[in-house]
Amino acid sequence: MTIADTDTEKVCPFRHDDALEPDPFMTRMRTEEPVARVRMPYGTGPCWLVTRYEDVQKVTSDRRFSRAALVGRDFPRITPVPIAQSEAINLMDAPALNRVRRLVIKAFTTPQVEALRPWTQRTADTLLDAMAEYGAPADVAAHLANELPLMTISQLMDVPQADRPQLRRWAMAMMSMSADDRSSAVEAKSALRAYFTALTTARRRAPGDDLISAMATARIGDEMLEEGELAVLAMLLVVTGHDTTTYDISNIVYTLLTHPSHLAQLRARPELLPQALEELLRYIPFRQGVGIPRVALEDVELGGRIIRAGDTVQVSYLTANRDGLVYDRPDELDFERQAPAGHMAFGYGSHHCLGSHLARMVLQVSVGTLLTRFPTLRLAVPKDEVRWNTVSIWRYPLALPVSW
Repeated sequence: MTIADTDTEKVCPFRHDDALEPDPFMTRMRTEEPVARVRMPYGTGPCWLVTRYEDVQKVTSDRRFSRAALVGRDFPRITPVPIAQSEAINLMDAPALNRVRRLVIKAFTTPQVEALRPWTQRTADTLLDAMAEYGAPADVAAHLANELPLMTISQLMDVPQADRPQLRRWAMAMMSMSADDRSSAVEAKSALRAYFTALTTARRRAPGDDLISAMATARIGDEMLEEGELAVLAMLLVVTGHDTTTYDISNIVYTLLTHPSHLAQLRARPELLPQALEELLRYIPFRQGVGIPRVALEDVELGGRIIRAGDTVQVSYLTANRDGLVYDRPDELDFERQAPAGHMAFGYGSHHCLGSHLARMVLQVSVGTLLTRFPTLRLAVPKDEVRWNTVSIWRYPLALPVSW
């Protein structure tokens, strides 16, 4: 890791590829300079990096910090092409944000997700039947993690099975941090937008029983989602609704298999699984660097620094999740942790992940079924031989060979 100081700015690659160890630069900033002036790999100008839990809370919940103000800006970021689109809910502020969230929540309910749990369970069973038949060693990423989340969100949204592999390829292309992949990222983003524009238009014309149709027809008074909003929202839900959970499954299984005492605890007390998953989500640095920033709409004092109106502010949920001012023994995995605050793996504030209830259900089914089905599950290679992604914004093993 190369870190250089230019006056008060710090320049860093904002990536760390040592398995799932926390990024040492980000960790250092949280303890030494929790509101720091930094320069990102892409975009124009410097920005602020905020790394403590309390400060991250403030930036993500204070209306003086705007996502909508990013539209049209070449803002500092970690990908060559901005992932979010101008009509996307993750680039909205209140009151427009509140309107769209209300319509989505009306369509995308917890009972709807729970109704999908039996289907998800049957699908997980079928995938693990195939893995058992394949025999050890087998790649749990290929057999389970790469399959179940996409199948589940596609079932919920009635995405045609034949289209799913291409959607997966486009989603992966969009998430690259490499400048060499700029053109393919642009093409993938455009192709996804076109695909979901066509799909949502068809569902609005002839709705079915799926989530896209529910969003297309959802009304609160006279309000409905606009065509562009609906297309981008469907795209966002399919891409993020499978992408992050895919890598979460692999990362969680890797972490359990490399923490044998914790794995034994979970096997002895399977009722701990939901609480254990929350702790694993807090503990694991699931992505590189930072996500979508905000822009200060006026001067704001934060952590002893003055953020000027117009400044871009990035927050790190990863470092907030390891903040020793909030969590006792933050760098330890504790399945019985009584945390005074919830984790930020799904974000915080008005942009908290809309699909967190779906992600939790899929994680509970996938990890729980895997551990029950294979009581002697273990890594089939030494952990230092597991190969990790070094291109995407997500951190995950390219393959996870296991035996049982």
